Amino acid sequence: MLEITCPWCGPRDETEFDYGGEAHIDRPKDPDKLTDEAWAEYLFMRKNPKGPHLERWMHACGCRRWFNVRRDTFTHEITAVYRMGEKPPGDGA
Repeated sequence: MLEITCPWCGPRDETEFDYGGEAHIDRPKDPDKLTDEAWAEYLFMRKNPKGPHLERWMHACGCRRWFNVRRDTFTHEITAVYRMGEKPPGDGA
């Protein structure tokens, strides 16, 4: 079982959270001009790394806010938690 630290509520059991998929996916700037293939790429194609991965989570049984997590998909270790709109800690970008 994971322990996830909500940026607002603190550490909680993973059963309180909903997974929201890969973080930092930008919406298309002009969606009306996308082809079906481009829409499929945007909607369905995601990274699936074995190792560090940036994910979105929502504290469903708490404050109901979305936030981002850097989690190792192999070890499940969480190495960073940060609010939506922020850059990942240590990203340097």
